[in-house]
Amino acid sequence: QVQLVESGGGLVQPGGSLRLSCAASGSIFSINAMGWYRQAPGKQRELVAAITSGGSTNYADSVKGRFTISRDNAKNTVYLQMNSLKQEDTAVYYCAAANTEMVRTPRDYDYWGQGAQVTVSS
Repeated sequence: QVQLVESGGGLVQPGGSLRLSCAASGSIFSINAMGWYRQAPGKQRELVAAITSGGSTNYADSVKGRFTISRDNAKNTVYLQMNSLKQEDTAVYYCAAANTEMVRTPRDYDYWGQGAQVTVSS
């Protein structure tokens, strides 16, 4: 089993920045791809960004150029740097980890964190 714990959420003004962290523990040797999803009230969970164990990344069009996903394998941690935040970025952000590198949908992920609230408001 793998446990994922997110941190770094909060309230920020439009145009501001936040960095989310997700620390993995447990059977971390099984982890390959990791990702960040978000879910706003009344909306479906959507992919924000994903990263393979080799460092290849994938982003939602809505965050390209503003968000950066990275991982520190030595610390078993994945990060999401969020810049130029907009009100529409407000959501609960979830960290996810998969035993495979081939991830396309939420169902491809095996482990999920509890979520971190990000609120962008003036």
